[in-house]
Amino acid sequence: MPILDFFLYLSKKAVVTDSMEQHIKKYFEQEEELSKQELVVLVKEDYPHWSDNTINTYLSRLKKGGIISTSSKGIYRLGGKIEFTPPITDDLKGLYNKIHLKFPYITFCVWNSLWLSSFMKHQPFHHYLVVEVEKVAAEAVFSFLKLSLKNVFLNPDEEIFDRYISNLEDVVIVKNLISEAPLLEVHQVYIPAVEKLIVDIKTDANLFSAQHDEFEYIIESISKKYIINKARMDRYAKRRNKQSDIKEALRKSRKNNS
Repeated sequence: MPILDFFLYLSKKAVVTDSMEQHIKKYFEQEEELSKQELVVLVKEDYPHWSDNTINTYLSRLKKGGIISTSSKGIYRLGGKIEFTPPITDDLKGLYNKIHLKFPYITFCVWNSLWLSSFMKHQPFHHYLVVEVEKVAAEAVFSFLKLSLKNVFLNPDEEIFDRYISNLEDVVIVKNLISEAPLLEVHQVYIPAVEKLIVDIKTDANLFSAQHDEFEYIIESISKKYIINKARMDRYAKRRNKQSDIKEALRKSRKNNS
């Protein structure tokens, strides 16, 4: 191939790739996640003459360029977002290990309310550690923690939050874990998946009183940085009877982030 033709060929490829990048971003305006099959269908609507091999070539190029990314299950997302893996501090890990050693067969998770601060406009004055444990074991875990920790509360209501928790430091809250809640293992510690935290903020006005009024801002902030598994969140939202609220919040978030 003559040198001039070669450079024209490279230039044409670059133009097509840039065009594809713009189309790819358009494809994800309505859905944050797309299967390979769904993505190929959308590409063929804009490039009907392209073969599957050509589409795969450009998808691979966009993936290498960080424009799109794929999960282990072959689900495509816009690139730049990462998995939610918050820091596991020594006190949180110690709390988890203490419970796991005493109750090795129960299902539970732990988390720190401080994790949500980076997604908020206004910062809460106090933070607390939360233990979510299956209902049948919640009372036993609460009693066990009370033996060694001072400020431990079991399923506190609004009055307990206002009268006690809001004025205390080093608080640990034990609450019932909703069955089939999405959990994530980070450094051998089970924590709530980000999809669970989003749904719970909308559902539990007592535990998330500081975040409740900033729900739309929080979900928008999370959506900008982290991967949100829509199917996982939808299943959990259904269990908590918040499907319509969560879908509307996601719709607004995509609109604001586009």
